[in-house]
Amino acid sequence: MVSTMAINKDDSRSFLTEEHLLFKQSIREFLAKEAVPFYDQWEKEGEIPYSFWEKVGDNGFLCPWIEVEFGGIGANFGYSVVLAEELERVGSALGGISIHSDVVAPYIASFGTIDQKQRYLPKFITGEMISAFAWTEPEIGSELADIQTTAIKKDGYYLLNGAKTFVTNGFKADFMIVACKTDLNAVPPKDGISLLLIDKDTPGLSRGRKLSKTEQGNSGTAELFFDDASVPVGNLLGEEGKGLSYIMQKLQQERLICAIRSIMAAKDMLHLTMNFIKSQKAIDKKRSAFKKAQITIAEIATDIHLGRTFIDGLICKHMTGENIITEVSMAKQWITEMSKRISDKCMQLHDRYGSMGDDKIVRRHRDISLPTFFTGTDETIKTLIAKNIGF
Repeated sequence: MVSTMAINKDDSRSFLTEEHLLFKQSIREFLAKEAVPFYDQWEKEGEIPYSFWEKVGDNGFLCPWIEVEFGGIGANFGYSVVLAEELERVGSALGGISIHSDVVAPYIASFGTIDQKQRYLPKFITGEMISAFAWTEPEIGSELADIQTTAIKKDGYYLLNGAKTFVTNGFKADFMIVACKTDLNAVPPKDGISLLLIDKDTPGLSRGRKLSKTEQGNSGTAELFFDDASVPVGNLLGEEGKGLSYIMQKLQQERLICAIRSIMAAKDMLHLTMNFIKSQKAIDKKRSAFKKAQITIAEIATDIHLGRTFIDGLICKHMTGENIITEVSMAKQWITEMSKRISDKCMQLHDRYGSMGDDKIVRRHRDISLPTFFTGTDETIKTLIAKNIGF
C-alpha cells in the first residue's frame, strides 16, 4: 500500500488539495497492481490491452474534468496533472492514456455539438472507446499549415484522402480526430484546415503497420491511410476552416502536459540513479569518484527543481484560465531538452552497468528524447516564442 504520508511529503504544492492527494494515492496503488507487473510484457507486445484501459475507466481515472451531464465529475486540471505524473512514473508509454484523457477529449468538450459530446465523451470516461489525434504526415511532419490530407464535400459526406503517421494510440483507436484540408483554395492555406471525427469502422480508413519505434514501444503508434474515406458531414468538429485555430487554442494544455510528463521522467531517472549509486553493488571505493558523482547529482537535482518550480507556476496560471502559451512553449522546449541532458548524465553515472543492469534506467534513456518532437518541432516552437515576445 502507498503511504499517504509519503505522498503528502512529495506533493506539498499549492494547487493540490487533500482530494487531489487521495486521487493520487488511488492511482498509484492501482498502477502498482495493474500496470507495473505487466509493463515489460506490454512493451514486447507493442501495445496496452483493452482490458487495462477499461480498468482505468472503471476506477474513475479517465477524464474526471468532463461535465457531470456527460458522465464526468467536473474536476479541475489538478486531477489531470496527477494522472499524467502517475502514469509517467510507471513508464512513458502509458502517456497515451493521458493524451486520450487530456489532449483529445477536450476538443470534443470545447468544440463538439451536443450530439457529438453525448456520442463520445461517456465512452471516453469508461475506457470503452480509445481515442487518438492524427495530424502528423509522412512528408511534412507536424507542420500543420503544410498538411496534404484533403476532405472534399460530396452528397452529404466528406471524401477523405491522405495519410497520417506517428499517431499515438492509432493502432487500437476506436475514434480519432483528423486534421485535413477542406478548402484547397484558401488563402492563406492554413484557413482551409478543418477537423473531422473519424470512427474506426469508417469505409476507406485503413491502418498500416504498427510502428516499431525505438521509444515508448507500447503506445500503439500507427500509420493511418484514407482512400476516399466516407465521413458524414455531421462529423465536422466545430466550423470548416477553423481547425488550426482550435489546435492553437488547445496547444497550451497539450504542451503543458508534455512538460509535466518530461519533468517526471527526469525525476524518476534521478531517483533510479541515486539508488543505484547508493547500492552496495555500485559503491566505488575511491572517494574521489563518489565525490564527482555527488556533484553531478546536485546539478541534476537543481535542474529538476528549477523545472518543477517553473511548471508548477504555469499549472496554477493554466487552472485560472490565463493565456500563457508563450511561457508554456518555453517550458515544453526547455524541459524536454533538459531531460535529455539529465538522461545522458544518469547513464554516465551508471557507467557500464547502465546498459546491463536496471532495465528501467535503460528504458528511460531510450524514451526520454521523444517528447522533444511532440506538439511541433523545436524550430516551430522557438519561432513562436520569438514572435510572441516581439521579435
